[in-house]
Amino acid sequence: MRRNPFEDLEDLFDRLSTQFEEGMARDSGLTIPGQAGVDVADTGEEYVVTADLPGYETDDIDLRLIDGALKLEASRDAAETHEEGDYIRRERTQHTVSRRVRLPDPVDEEGIGASYNNGVLTVTLPKLTGETGGHQIDIS
Repeated sequence: MRRNPFEDLEDLFDRLSTQFEEGMARDSGLTIPGQAGVDVADTGEEYVVTADLPGYETDDIDLRLIDGALKLEASRDAAETHEEGDYIRRERTQHTVSRRVRLPDPVDEEGIGASYNNGVLTVTLPKLTGETGGHQIDIS
């Protein structure tokens, strides 16, 4: 059977399109699949990081400050989304998102606060002069 030369061309366009979309997302602030979308605001005295994490519980979220960067990871097990009965459609499955946000200035590790309300995580990071080590952040 003869190979269709247009299939190779279509594959090439698909790959280019994917690379273009990922590049646009990186440059424009759009969310890339598997990454949590975040807003980072500088209020002068602190940084405020806001992330939309709908469908996650507080215990599903791991939040750490490591080497001047805020590391966020949220994961939901497939078992948590399982309901009894036969599915007609199943789009809600196991899902993990993560994000690492480099902070321009050192922050006061002991003054960091985090809250999670209606699927929105808000982290406040007071600015500090001087470097510090890693720190686990509790979410209320």
